Amino acid sequence: MAEQIVRRVVIAGGGTAGWIAAVALSKQLGTLLDITLVESDQIRTVGVGESTVPTAHTFHHLIGIDEQEFMRETGSSFKLGINFENWGEIGDRYIHSFGTLGKSTWMADFHHLWLHARGEGLAGELEDYCLELQAAEQGKFATSDQFKVNYAYHLDAGYYARYLRRLSEAAGVRRVEGKIASVEQHPQTGFIQSLLLESGERIEGDLFIDCTGFRGLLIEQTLKAGFEDWSHWLPNNSALPVQTRSVGPAMPYTSAIAHDAGWLWRIPLQHRVGTGLVYCSDYLSDDEALARLHQMIEGEILIEPWSIRFKAGRRLKVWEKNCIALGLASGFVEPLESTSIHMIMIAVTRLIQLFPFNGCDDALQRRYNDLSQNEIEKIRDFIILHYHLTERDDSPFWRQVRTMEIPDTLAQRLALFGENAHAYQITEELFRIDSWVQVMLGQRLRPAGHHQLGRLMRPEQLRQALLDLKTNIGKAVAGMPSHQDFLNRYCPAAMA
Repeated sequence: MAEQIVRRVVIAGGGTAGWIAAVALSKQLGTLLDITLVESDQIRTVGVGESTVPTAHTFHHLIGIDEQEFMRETGSSFKLGINFENWGEIGDRYIHSFGTLGKSTWMADFHHLWLHARGEGLAGELEDYCLELQAAEQGKFATSDQFKVNYAYHLDAGYYARYLRRLSEAAGVRRVEGKIASVEQHPQTGFIQSLLLESGERIEGDLFIDCTGFRGLLIEQTLKAGFEDWSHWLPNNSALPVQTRSVGPAMPYTSAIAHDAGWLWRIPLQHRVGTGLVYCSDYLSDDEALARLHQMIEGEILIEPWSIRFKAGRRLKVWEKNCIALGLASGFVEPLESTSIHMIMIAVTRLIQLFPFNGCDDALQRRYNDLSQNEIEKIRDFIILHYHLTERDDSPFWRQVRTMEIPDTLAQRLALFGENAHAYQITEELFRIDSWVQVMLGQRLRPAGHHQLGRLMRPEQLRQALLDLKTNIGKAVAGMPSHQDFLNRYCPAAMA
């Protein structure tokens, strides 16, 4: 067996990205690696990625995290989807759930059958045929051996990082407190050799993981990996996060409420609510944004809002030489569909699979970079979809995004669905067919045609099949406790 060239892994920066990397690498490859994480308590992390997608549940299972313990220690709640308000038009509302719509066949997806039945007056609303969506609407949640529920988490990013730190240190990760003063490179190859801290301590390594946030201290400031700007498609560039006291039971969904220059998130945890105003500073000043936030928040403010500036886009290379960028250092797509933590987790999973034990060669880097680019571009298209597919004409912001040129990849999807109701999921793409369908229909895209498999069934047979499906879902949801009651029994927050 060849001698391992890469053994010393140095993670620059903590927060969600740093500690996800640390816990995953130490849990999966711990005996093969010497892992050090450098962070400073004086540097505030962005820490607003408090909402996840179902891949978080899978990732936690992969690295052996106990769900009840994790949820107790982080004040987490369950999430069945995202509630969108005012996106298609002011007053509109729909839920993009994590559930499966009805029952599909090899010939066509369920929504084709529903579109036919709806046109014939044989079907109810599309949401009637999704367990998770109905549970979300009614504020209910349960796990059961009798039916599978697709869910994610709402979590407190600060508590989450501390929880992962405890697990990482128990698995052998060494944490070093301090600010990075400079990055030292090999004079010939340009590979990073060490991090020099303000204290004078030098942290040497073979592989460096950049979790320094938007700064990209290693990947950009040092290695000049380059950045592709997407702000012409995603013009929002500012956010004001705030934490408020809960005013009611925790609902099992995130809310994304559009306003005239962006949107507001609302994430119900067990011990508080995470809220934040996302906006485009071209159309809303910072003072106006703060006033807007105060108009839209609910409950007593626990931590005052702070300002975050960002730019949508991707790092041209997230792996350059012996450095891999994670989290905000690798690129940014606003958290409208709660993808930030997913992109960290999938990037770490990819690193474990493609780990450069025998050195950082070009073939490994190209494969990793290609997969990363594909991932973030597909997510980018899904986010752009929400803005472009609107009928709002009430403000300059919405007129801009409604009429802007969009990526060809997204335009092709919209044309395919708009004409024939076809949606698809590419291999290794995050968002499922049901996700595309729920958002496109939720934002008023009504397809001109659809697959005609519904005509193969007698009308009464089709009506009864849909009624049975709706009835069975209704019974299952009726038997669930409220989400808040389930949390109180299953994983009451340690800080509540």
